[in-house]
Amino acid sequence: MYLMRIGAPGAEKPVARIDDETYVDLSDAVTDFDERFFGSGGLDRVSPLVAERVAAGRVSRFAGERVGAPFARPHQILCIGLNYRDHAAESGMPVPDEPILFTKSPNTLIGPNDDVRVPRGSTRTDWEVELGIVIGRRTSYLESVEEAREAIAGYVVVNDVSERGFQLERGGQWAKGKSAETFNPAGPWLATADEIDDVLALDMWLDVNGVRRQTGSTKTMVFDPYFIVHYLSQFLVLEPGDLINTGTPPGVGMGLTPPTYLRPGDVMELGIGHLGTQRQRVVAPR
Repeated sequence: MYLMRIGAPGAEKPVARIDDETYVDLSDAVTDFDERFFGSGGLDRVSPLVAERVAAGRVSRFAGERVGAPFARPHQILCIGLNYRDHAAESGMPVPDEPILFTKSPNTLIGPNDDVRVPRGSTRTDWEVELGIVIGRRTSYLESVEEAREAIAGYVVVNDVSERGFQLERGGQWAKGKSAETFNPAGPWLATADEIDDVLALDMWLDVNGVRRQTGSTKTMVFDPYFIVHYLSQFLVLEPGDLINTGTPPGVGMGLTPPTYLRPGDVMELGIGHLGTQRQRVVAPR
């Protein structure tokens, strides 16, 4: 299935995408795609319902509605740093021996086409196309990497927007440069794990103002999604609906010569194979 939420912020309707033009409305059966939904077997519950409604012709047509993030604000957003060797090189940092973990405020989550706002005092707001993992059940102390597969609800496109000065020059945790409002566009849809034949063969790209900045593939990850979920489960409890941003390929603004950063009026477009595309306009601080 391909799960989406459409409608105004705070009033999104849960639906299952059938194709670019049609969807199945699930709002009479599902309150939201949230922790309760994922943790109570919601995916197994709605899958036959979607099939039944498609067979009966009970589908609706998209009509220009806003697309929200495909799941509600999660319990936590966890992020893996320097998870592509070539991105580590452009950042001037060594490839880590173990995953680098940092957090991002859950209220950074926005829809895939919502505006991204430059924070006050920022001069180095940057882009990062990433594969996001959404957790499907409460998980801790997984016994094996194979077991981690069963804990994953699905995958999503994420733009891990970052303020490099706040992240690297203001001391303390990276979260300072990762948690400004609007810094985590996600979507347009959540592809359930069964829809992705090989999560390590997904092409990734990002353009700024029509210029290709990032080109990569999940095949060059240092730590793959199953390893990441297993690894994190040894240190903390993963809740249903949690989001894990798994790192970015090369081509971020910080790594360009000269470094290039986002300004109000810029437009980011990005995508991952089988997971859809995003488009964000950059706006000034409030």
